[in-house]
Amino acid sequence: MHTRRLFLRAVAALAGLVGLALPAAAETITVTDIIGRTVKVEAPVKRIILGEGRQIYFVAALDRDAPFKRVVGWRDDLGKADPDSYKAYLARYPEIAKLPTFGGMKEGAFDVEQAISLKPDVLFLNIEAKVASDEAKLVEKLASVGIPVVYVDFREKPFEHTEPSMRLIGKLFGKEQIAEDFIRFRAEQIARVTDVLAKAGDVKRPLVMVERAGGYSDDCCMSFGDENFGRMTAIAGGRNLATPLIPGTFGTVNPEQIVAANPDVVIVTGGNWDAYVPGGNWVGLGEGADMTEARRKLVNLTKRPAFAQTQAVKDGRVHAIWHQFYNSPYQFVAIQRIATWLHPELFKDLDPDATMKTLHERFLPLPYRPGLWVSLGAGK
Repeated sequence: MHTRRLFLRAVAALAGLVGLALPAAAETITVTDIIGRTVKVEAPVKRIILGEGRQIYFVAALDRDAPFKRVVGWRDDLGKADPDSYKAYLARYPEIAKLPTFGGMKEGAFDVEQAISLKPDVLFLNIEAKVASDEAKLVEKLASVGIPVVYVDFREKPFEHTEPSMRLIGKLFGKEQIAEDFIRFRAEQIARVTDVLAKAGDVKRPLVMVERAGGYSDDCCMSFGDENFGRMTAIAGGRNLATPLIPGTFGTVNPEQIVAANPDVVIVTGGNWDAYVPGGNWVGLGEGADMTEARRKLVNLTKRPAFAQTQAVKDGRVHAIWHQFYNSPYQFVAIQRIATWLHPELFKDLDPDATMKTLHERFLPLPYRPGLWVSLGAGK
């Protein structure tokens, strides 16, 4: 009897070791995506299509060891909208040059047949693609061949949808704990701003004009309502000029409205957009960007009639920040940077560069390279 018990224990131990060595078996799970759809997916997913290349921002945070191991195809926007990140990933993972690419849903350039041929377990789409995907009946076409579509969002309503999007993707990847660790880190870093402001009490909140992609075109001026960078500004202790003027997330503020409001601070979002507007007046920001050139372009933008006579320009309180904070789960770093610009005395010990470096060290596969913001004067 004693020998039999030892034998059974050995068999059980061996089975346990085998179980540890094998990957988790796929099972059908039901998830609810960001627009409230219930979707059945075989998880953990092994083959994914990114409906936007910049979705690698969240994929890399969950699959740090091999951020492209599940990606079988992606939209071609990363190299155009954020070439600095694309080049950095390409240098580390040269195989991504061979990944099949897609055009955008909004442009009607998404190749359904190509998507089906790649046999993905799931297609991720951002919610701004929903209208176009509905018109093309994309969800129905893919469902007919057993490919589910899941909507996520880090752009339209990031302060409602970032956490549930990360949890959703974490569940699909079998990386729930990493997703929770990221969410906790994000909340802690935002609290480093909100806790200080709460303790300070009735602080003066400067009026801030946030210009979306300033210099991308000759038009003036795209901005944000009470979401995205507009909400980041409010969380950081400012008053967003465009909140009462733009009912949704995105919209336009007339130059005359900016002149009349006379903002205390101007913040321009920028990126390296040579692929879209070669030689444009945009402020070229991104990891490793040329800060001298970025500062030169920011100076030029302040000379436009909407800004030239504002208090912000007179006081040197003009800044530019990486545009892609608006489309990634990294918004908490932008909140810290904006807080240091709006309330330099309150946040003199807060170092957003250090926060970004920690983000990379803890969650991302690439080292951090500065180049995400630039200032002209006060509150550098």
